Amino acid sequence: MAGLMLHEMVLGEREFRLISDLVYEHCGINLHDGKKELVRARLAKRLREGNFPTFSDYIRHVLDDPTGGEFAVLVDALSTNLTRFFREEQHFEYLRHRWLPRLLTSKQSRRDFRLRGWSAGCSSGEEPYSIAITLLEGVQGMGRWDIKVLATDVSTRMLEKAQRGLYEKDRIEPIPVPLRSKYLIRTREGGVDLYEVAPSLREVVILRHLNLMQDWPIRGPLDFIFCRNVMIYFDKPTQNRLINRFYALLAPGGVLFTGHSESLTGIEHKFRYVQPTIYAKP
Repeated sequence: MAGLMLHEMVLGEREFRLISDLVYEHCGINLHDGKKELVRARLAKRLREGNFPTFSDYIRHVLDDPTGGEFAVLVDALSTNLTRFFREEQHFEYLRHRWLPRLLTSKQSRRDFRLRGWSAGCSSGEEPYSIAITLLEGVQGMGRWDIKVLATDVSTRMLEKAQRGLYEKDRIEPIPVPLRSKYLIRTREGGVDLYEVAPSLREVVILRHLNLMQDWPIRGPLDFIFCRNVMIYFDKPTQNRLINRFYALLAPGGVLFTGHSESLTGIEHKFRYVQPTIYAKP
């Protein structure tokens, strides 16, 4: 095993089917035939680290692990975690300048000073912290508001990064310069300049592990949900179930934000189209 190179590890059709069925059953992620080489490449490193001679040995280990820890490692390896602060900027522009002012006025008239939202598939934290910055800026000068953003992900590794809240300089470039000194703390670790999210952001963002295919211990109604670039990994029936679960959780007037390559076309739903990748509950 020690001399076996990563490219020499063979993922047979049977092993690929076992992995894809397992991931689909538990996470809803659809690994079609075109993903076979990606699966092999991403899991080969784990096989080498764990001294598993073959993919069959590794699958047996995953299935025999009573803690589920190795399955979490497998899902982690297969998940794509491309993210950045204020990714798909038009969503934050809409949130800050069009939707939020109307919502705040409506809530103030009802003496309701709570804002509740969910970042579903939060990865390493850039999305929920961007949302928190947007909301905190939006309520400035309007008294005290109770703001909470639930941030969940199936990847424990990504959640650990989000919990640390430490980002290298190139990661924080999308944050407007005036906001960096307000919401980030410059620090240094291992000879590298890092930026840590300020306590004001940590107070807003609640990080939790959650598999979207399982029960959601979430109390609604929510004012908004971000689920971006997550549903592209699911088949249509799974997308349909998710969209309608999101709808049920939102308050009237609540908004769903999806990824730039995602739409609700072909999905039976009750959302009102606002603009590309933004949908509102009537």
